[in-house]
Amino acid sequence: DVSGSHVSVGRSLLQTRKSSECSVNFELLDYSDLINQCKGPRYLPNQCCPAFKKFACPYSKEINDLNTYCASTMFSYINLYGKYPPGLFASLCPEGKEGLDCTNFTPTDITSDLNGSPHVVR
Repeated sequence: DVSGSHVSVGRSLLQTRKSSECSVNFELLDYSDLINQCKGPRYLPNQCCPAFKKFACPYSKEINDLNTYCASTMFSYINLYGKYPPGLFASLCPEGKEGLDCTNFTPTDITSDLNGSPHVVR
């Protein structure tokens, strides 16, 4: 079947595109600030977008690496813990074709422990 062979080739190409796992363990991160700031049913950009940037910008290098699963993993956990509709932050917080602008973000914007590491849920 010709159409069946296209499906397997497409899947193969998608699988080879992602060559390495994400170096950030998004499962253990603390999502409470994001979830507390960005609440439905009316998701307000002036509350959700700054909270999303505060959460995502420290990991922008990893999230933007298309050779990993970081972005999809991060959004999976954001949607799981926050029960957000898929694509919420992409539609609420568009900043251009390059995505989220983290140039003015400073690492001091995130809560850190004494070692300078972001707090994690244990």
